[in-house]
Amino acid sequence: MYCPVCGAAVSGGAKFCRACGSSQGQQSAVSPPAGSSLVGFSPKISDPAFARYLRQSNLWAIIFALILAVVAIVGSYIAGERGTEMDNPESLYIGLGVGGMFMTIALFQVLNRKRGQTFDGTVEDKHVRKKSRRHEYGDGDYRYVDYLLYMVVVRSDSGKKHFIRTENDDTRYNYYQIGDRVRYHGGLKTYEKYDKSNDQIIFCNACGTLCDIADDHCFRCKCPLLK
Repeated sequence: MYCPVCGAAVSGGAKFCRACGSSQGQQSAVSPPAGSSLVGFSPKISDPAFARYLRQSNLWAIIFALILAVVAIVGSYIAGERGTEMDNPESLYIGLGVGGMFMTIALFQVLNRKRGQTFDGTVEDKHVRKKSRRHEYGDGDYRYVDYLLYMVVVRSDSGKKHFIRTENDDTRYNYYQIGDRVRYHGGLKTYEKYDKSNDQIIFCNACGTLCDIADDHCFRCKCPLLK
């Protein structure tokens, strides 16, 4: 159960919230304070559209990996027949290895989505760091490219640190404020804010699309917006 005032996790039967001290006489997992429909963790997460989105995402990940695997295997076989770098069956074996790697990556992605754990936490800190990475141009040419790393630090109720990172885009960074209560939806790998009453935007928890707070559904994937 969760405190209807601050969103903190509260044990069943507790009379007061340990986080804010408010009475839990009308404790609810998602009920917002009176007068605000944008405060509270949304029960819409149970909408079948999210389960359908996850099934489709997993299916497309496997299909895409399968296409890449077939291209790698066929391409390696043709290269081996032409003797471009090495002959078959050595070239074919390499293609099979690369194809197997693509399929393994896709399977790990699917399993990670299924194993994702949902948790509640609080935005603890925010950082902006200037960083650089090496960019290769071919023929041994390279240069270092600068970028800004925006990072939001979330401390789960169990005490573990988690990070929301974006590069050269401060939209999510500005969306979260220190002290915000958030819920991480494990299967979707996205965060939901508890209090959205002062927001003009909202991120789709399925595909991550930036939407207007007045919208009820994501215009891209059609999943309900959690508000």
